[in-house]
Amino acid sequence: MAGFSVKPFWELTFDADGDVNAGQRDALTRDVARANLTDLVLFAHGWNNDRSMATRLYDRFFAVFPKLLADTQGVRVGYVGVFWPSMRFTDEPVPDFPSQAAAAASAPARPGLDKDTRRALNTAFPGKVMTVARLAELLEKQPDTRARFEEFGSLVRQLTEVPTDGPAARFAADMDHDGPSGAVPTMLTEDPVKVCERFTEALAEAGDTRPELFGGGLKRLWNGAREMLRQASYYGMKRRAGTVGQLGLGPVLGRLARSSPTLRVHLIGHSFGARLMSFALRGLPEGVGSVKSLTLLQGAFSHYAFAERLPWAAGRGGVLRGAPSRVDGPVVSCHSSHDTALSILYPAASKLADDAESIMGIGDERWGAMGFNGIKAVDPCEELTLADALRGPFPASGCVSVDASAVVARGLPPAGAHSDICHEELARVALTAGRVLS
Repeated sequence: MAGFSVKPFWELTFDADGDVNAGQRDALTRDVARANLTDLVLFAHGWNNDRSMATRLYDRFFAVFPKLLADTQGVRVGYVGVFWPSMRFTDEPVPDFPSQAAAAASAPARPGLDKDTRRALNTAFPGKVMTVARLAELLEKQPDTRARFEEFGSLVRQLTEVPTDGPAARFAADMDHDGPSGAVPTMLTEDPVKVCERFTEALAEAGDTRPELFGGGLKRLWNGAREMLRQASYYGMKRRAGTVGQLGLGPVLGRLARSSPTLRVHLIGHSFGARLMSFALRGLPEGVGSVKSLTLLQGAFSHYAFAERLPWAAGRGGVLRGAPSRVDGPVVSCHSSHDTALSILYPAASKLADDAESIMGIGDERWGAMGFNGIKAVDPCEELTLADALRGPFPASGCVSVDASAVVARGLPPAGAHSDICHEELARVALTAGRVLS
């Protein structure tokens, strides 16, 4: 790609069902074999508003790699950007992307949907234009009646649910038996007024003061309603990440292993892209041992996803238990205490239980995210500070949690530092974990 920070660089694009762009896949397979590479680094973005933003993320993250690799001998590295259909709400500022931060700062103090977010929703959920339009109308008018909140909840469910017997429903859960259905998050089956109230409180806790602007009564809950829509749409992206990883990327990695049997593969994922890369391990064909490292940056999925047994239910485990054994090297979770998207909003959205009151509280350990406090209930799992990880020696295998709070620290409410990942220190962790750097 002309002007890109690293070469050779390839794109690999998947649709929502995990189907890959066959031309890109075949070109990657052919070109990697011809280039006689020793290592291939693949990066999957999380929520992004468009393709260009994902491309800029890859360009910025990979920019430091040539300097880090300058003194290595006999190492020939290639790079792949994984593109998959995800979205973000455009009022979320992203560090190091000034135009995005400026747009977020100038967003009106109302819980409506701007034109870019509406466009993103229409793209992410095709065929639901009228549903998105009505959701936007309700958020704009903010009617002070329970009936309209009930309508809003019903519309959000229509927008984001998938058939319970369809393939996508299989990829929603992070733990065995997460809720009554993988297709419908429980927050969309509970009392919408209570759910919106809980999200209004969570936004305030995350430092978003806008709920104070909208008056009293039920009217004050419309910012929470907007967060309900945001989290439900992200639930759809989380489900899609699992689909693309297992059904799409995993088989592509198998094809690469067949055509380039000595190639060492390193997977990096941010946010839901971390979930995508983790599910790709489940999609690897039997016998493929080419994946030498997996680095998860602010992973937006359960910190129990890899657990053999859940602390509160010995007969249950994480949906990805056993997956780390498919990596011939370490599985690394970089996490930050400054990530309020994962420390506050993710648990509030993830409390999927059978009783209506369970979604109201916050702080229950079982609903924590890997990108906030690392991998849990996996033994052994080394816990390192970023300084210790960089000082070495780095664990050669198994699960590793690296507290990256020292650098993953910038970001405005409500997401906090969730997207503050373009740091040389994190690039060094990824390369060290893969034994590309010593």
